[in-house]
Amino acid sequence: MDELEGISVDIRKKVLLVGVGIAVLSAAIATQYARISIGYEFGVVHPSEGFIRFVALDNATDGKRLLRIEDNNTASMKLKFGNIPKGMNKTYTAAFAIVNEEGFSVNITGVSVNYTGANDGTSFLRIWLHAHANMDAPDEAAGDKLLIWDGSNSHGYWILAAGNNNATNMNGTQTNTPWDTDDHIRYAAGTPTATNGSTDFVWVQISIDTSGATKGTTYSGYIEFHFKAET
Repeated sequence: MDELEGISVDIRKKVLLVGVGIAVLSAAIATQYARISIGYEFGVVHPSEGFIRFVALDNATDGKRLLRIEDNNTASMKLKFGNIPKGMNKTYTAAFAIVNEEGFSVNITGVSVNYTGANDGTSFLRIWLHAHANMDAPDEAAGDKLLIWDGSNSHGYWILAAGNNNATNMNGTQTNTPWDTDDHIRYAAGTPTATNGSTDFVWVQISIDTSGATKGTTYSGYIEFHFKAET
């Protein structure tokens, strides 16, 4: 009788263990659903007032800013180079500045140049990131310049130091960037020196060589800068 009772107890234990095992397995493969709402908010601002800002300086042949906003409602930026004679190499050493307003450093990791319409003029452009607004980039010291677009490919990177989230200045607070009411864009009121990794801005130089271009042809397209930040 004792042995039978012992056997009976063992069987009940095994059944109980099997039952627990099934319950755990069932919980592991069950699917659960839930809902939660998280609010969001963002604003759309002018390109001269964003967390990465484009600030004009050089003038074009028509006396207006080379970098300008033609329609203040759409706020689309455009570089207006005008008519360049065949065979000329024209350089704007401070076409504009790129300014970081984020509270952390941002890398300019590359640039792509694309064309619109039937005529490809991308190979006629050279784009430099460099230190001195009034110097031709090839003449600067090696650490003060970067040929980021050579006419066909993008190279290297430039580090913008953390900014101060203030669209009215650059280079910390040392250089004002007032509003140009005619061209609807902010411009640099000075020409401070940019340093890779240490200043919140860099000067962009653009050169156009028309020796290989076709006379009487209009070339158009867009330049896209690439940025990366690790926060």
